[in-house]
Amino acid sequence: MDGDLGDFLRSRRARIQPEEVGLPSYGRRRVPGLRREEVAQLAGVSVDYYIRLEQGRGPGGPSRTKSGGVSDAVLDAIARVLRLDETEHAYLHAVARPRRQSERPAAPRVRQGVQLLLDSMDRTPAVVLDRRMTVMAWNALADAVFGYSGTAAKARSIPRHVLLDPVAHDLYPEWQAVAAQCVAHLRMLAGHHQEDRQLTSLVGELSLKSEDFRRLWADHQVRECAYGVKRIRHPVAGLLTFPYETLTVPGDGDQTLLVYTPERGSETEERLALLGSWATTGA
Repeated sequence: MDGDLGDFLRSRRARIQPEEVGLPSYGRRRVPGLRREEVAQLAGVSVDYYIRLEQGRGPGGPSRTKSGGVSDAVLDAIARVLRLDETEHAYLHAVARPRRQSERPAAPRVRQGVQLLLDSMDRTPAVVLDRRMTVMAWNALADAVFGYSGTAAKARSIPRHVLLDPVAHDLYPEWQAVAAQCVAHLRMLAGHHQEDRQLTSLVGELSLKSEDFRRLWADHQVRECAYGVKRIRHPVAGLLTFPYETLTVPGDGDQTLLVYTPERGSETEERLALLGSWATTGA
């Protein structure tokens, strides 16, 4: 992911103007934002060191850790200069110091206790995702909303669904925002799990098949989708508005519990209750 590190740093340099960090803005600039030497100056490292880091050539010298990677202090200083948020900061550390290939693989299945927890949620659609954003397990309401039981395992990949399935454009009224959020989250996951060949393959597949994905991926946005609100246009129940929360499954940091919780007394809650009733009776 050395290329990703360089592209990420360049994209973040480009969004900061010299005057924003107390530097004079003089002379013609070939590209927008800060120059490499300006980032190096503000971060307190040599220009050569920063250039080598941005080019993925392994900077040497006293700022390397005992394991040979760039130090936390240098990465933190660069993050400060480039005004990275918490998610971007963590992503910078991940791509600058990728984990070894010996990291354990993602868990292949959901524990029985977790499935029981899903099934106990009788008024909220809930699913479990793996680190590739694939739906591994779901409850009855989630199935009623998204129809997971009627789709092949590969089609339960959220990135594939959002970027490759034409149905997604009708399902999500704000499809552009959903797609951008999905790609930004996928980039974050890819940065933290560079050893995952299936995740790398997914990025390659989407790059080949989706022009929208290529455009969004090139923006180098990084986002953790921990909570928010999502609107879904269901073909039977109509428009559903879901505040959602995500929680890490205890005992397996690679699995995430995603819960869509309608507000009490809302039209979505009423429509969801009817949808659940129809699904139960087979109507």
